Amino acid sequence: MADYQTVVWQPTKEFIEQSNLKQYQQWLLKKKGLSFERYDELWEWSVNHVPDFWESLWEYFDVQHSKPYQSVLSSMDMPGPDWFKGAELNYAEHIFRAQTEEHPALVFASEKDHPTTVSWHELHTKVAKLRTYLKQQGIGKGDRVAAYLPNIPEAIMAFLAVNSLGAIWSCCSPDFGVSTVIDRFSQIEPSLLIAANGYQYGSKKLNRIQEARTISEEISSIEEVIMIPYMEDMPLPRRSNFTPWQNILKTDEEPLEFEQLPFSHPIWVLYSSGTTGKPKAITHSHGGVLLEHLKYLHLQNDVKKGEYFFWFTTTGWMMWNFLQASMLAGGVPVLYDGSPGYPDLNTLWKLSEEIPIHHFGTSAPYLVACMKEELKPGTDFDLSKLRSIGSTGAPLPPEAFDWVYETVSDKVWLCSMSGGTDVCTAFVGGTPYEPVHRGTIQCRALGCDLRALNEDGEEVFGQLGEMVISKPMPSMPVFFWGDDDHRRYKASYFEKFRGKWCHGDWIKVFNNGSLIIQGRSDATLNRKGVRIGTAEIYAVLDKIPGIKDSLIVNLEQADGDDVMPLFVMLEEGYNLEGLAPTIKSELKSQCSPRHVPDQIIAVPDIPYTLSGKKMEVPIKKVLMGMDAAKSMNKDAARNPEAIDYFISLREELING
Repeated sequence: MADYQTVVWQPTKEFIEQSNLKQYQQWLLKKKGLSFERYDELWEWSVNHVPDFWESLWEYFDVQHSKPYQSVLSSMDMPGPDWFKGAELNYAEHIFRAQTEEHPALVFASEKDHPTTVSWHELHTKVAKLRTYLKQQGIGKGDRVAAYLPNIPEAIMAFLAVNSLGAIWSCCSPDFGVSTVIDRFSQIEPSLLIAANGYQYGSKKLNRIQEARTISEEISSIEEVIMIPYMEDMPLPRRSNFTPWQNILKTDEEPLEFEQLPFSHPIWVLYSSGTTGKPKAITHSHGGVLLEHLKYLHLQNDVKKGEYFFWFTTTGWMMWNFLQASMLAGGVPVLYDGSPGYPDLNTLWKLSEEIPIHHFGTSAPYLVACMKEELKPGTDFDLSKLRSIGSTGAPLPPEAFDWVYETVSDKVWLCSMSGGTDVCTAFVGGTPYEPVHRGTIQCRALGCDLRALNEDGEEVFGQLGEMVISKPMPSMPVFFWGDDDHRRYKASYFEKFRGKWCHGDWIKVFNNGSLIIQGRSDATLNRKGVRIGTAEIYAVLDKIPGIKDSLIVNLEQADGDDVMPLFVMLEEGYNLEGLAPTIKSELKSQCSPRHVPDQIIAVPDIPYTLSGKKMEVPIKKVLMGMDAAKSMNKDAARNPEAIDYFISLREELING
C-alpha cells in the first residue's frame, strides 16, 4: 500500500523565490492588491474568481492583440461561453515574440541524426517562405491544412506558417495507418496535405510515400501534397503530383505577418480515440490555448528563457502541441524522432546530458521501464542541469517516484501531470511551491476547478470519484468539427453531471490538494499513455475472415504499466494459431504498433447488453479484480453465460 504522506522532494526557499509563479504572485500584490500565503489559497482565488484570474493572465503576459475585448467571459454556464469577445490576436505571433540571437529556436535529434539546432533566423525564414507559398496557393483564414509528419523541425515550421495565415492545422503521426488517418482528416476536408516521405523507428526505415498518395486520393478535398524528404534514400517517384519541400524553400518570401483572428477562431483540430465510431474532431481556439499554454508552461512547469524543454512525443499526441508551446515561455523545445528504447533505454538520458536538457518530459510507462531495467541515469550521465522530470499519459506508481529520487537525482522536481487532448493541457500537475509526495500529483492547476464527485454528485476527499471540472476554462473546445448542433460535444462531457465537465477519469483528491488518478472510468484504451478507441480495432478485425466477434480491454497494473488483451470469438474451422499473425500484422499496418494486443485469447462468446452493446467496461472491471456482483448486472446481459468465462480468466490475466 502506497504511503501518500511521504515527502520525496521539497522546494528550497531559493527555488520558490526564483520561480515564475513567485513573480506572478508579486505582480498580483503590486497591481491587484491580492496576497496569498500558500498555493492552495491562490488556486481557490483562481477558481472562485474565474474572469478576474484569466484577465490577470492577459495583463501579466501582455497578450498582443489588434482589437480589445469587450468582456472576459459571457457566462459561467457550460458548455459554450464566449471568452474575451471582440479581441483579435494570433497564436504564432506570440511564438515569435521570443525570437532572439541568445539561444536557438529549437533542437532536433533522432535515431539517425545527432542533435542539431535551428536558429531563430532559420525558423523565421523558412516559415515566411512556406507562408508565402501557401498564400500563393490560395490558403487563408479558415482553410484546413493536414499534416502526416514525424516529430521534425519542419512540422513546427509548417504549423507556424499555417497558423500565421489563420488557416487551421491538423496532424497525424506517420505510424498511423492509412484508414486511421482518413477517418480523421476526411471530417475536416483539408485543402492541402504536408507529408514526409518516411521515418525511422527502432532502426527500421519506413516509407510513407504510397500512404501519402492514398490519403490524398481518398480525401477529395486535398488538392496538393507537399512532400518533405526526411529519409534521404526514399526519392519521390517520377511524374508524381507531389510538390517537393525544396522547391518551396526557393520561394522569395514576403514579410512574415500574422492574420489577426477572433479569440475563438479555430487554431487546430485534434482527435479523440474513436471509441464509439469515428474519432471526435476536437477544435480549439487561438486565444484559449494561448492563454492556457502561457499559464501552464510559465506558472506550473516553471520554464524560463533559454531553458531546454523536452517531451518524448509524436505529432499525433497533444503533447507535441504542448512541447512547441514551451517557446511561449522563451524555452527551447527539444524534438526527438525515433524509439525511446533504441538502441537502449538510456538513449534519452544520454540526450539529456548532451544538450543539456533542463525539463525532461516523458510517459509514466517509460519511467517504469527504466526502473525495471535498473538503469542509473544519475550515475551514468551528467544530469546536473536537469531541473524537472514531467510524467504523463498514465498514473505514475509510487515505486517510480522512488526510482527517480534514488537513481536520477534527489534534487529534481518530479511533476506528474494529467490532462487530455480535450483541452490540450493538464488539469493537474506541478507547482514550485509545494512538496512532492510519493505516488501523488502535486496540485490542481490554476484556473481549473477540478473536483472528485461520487455517483450522487457530491464532492469527496480521500476516496475515488469522477474527475469533474465545475467551471469553464478557455481551452475547452469551441466545438467538434461537423457537430453543428453541439449534440456530440454535450454528450461527451456534460451528460453525467449537468453543467459540469465529466472527464472520464477516476480520481482521489486529498485534503492537502494533492491527488492520484487511478485510470479511466470509460472504455477508452489507454495504451502506453496514448488513448486508443476500440472501434478502430474492431473495424480492422471485422475484415479478417475467421473472426466472428471480438472484445478488447486495457488493464492498468500496480506498477504503472498496462496490459491489453484481445478476446476473439472464432468462426468454425479456424484456429487462433493460424489467425494470430494476421491479426497482429493487420492492426499494425492499418492502425499503428500501439494497436497490437499483448495477448490474444479465444473465447466461446462475447457478452452484450440487452441493448446490443459490447460489455467492455464491466468486463474490464471484472478482469481488474472487482467483484462481479458489484461491477455489473448479469441480468442486463443478453448472454449472461458469456460473462462467466471472463470471470474464470481473471486471475490468469492479473498475474500475467
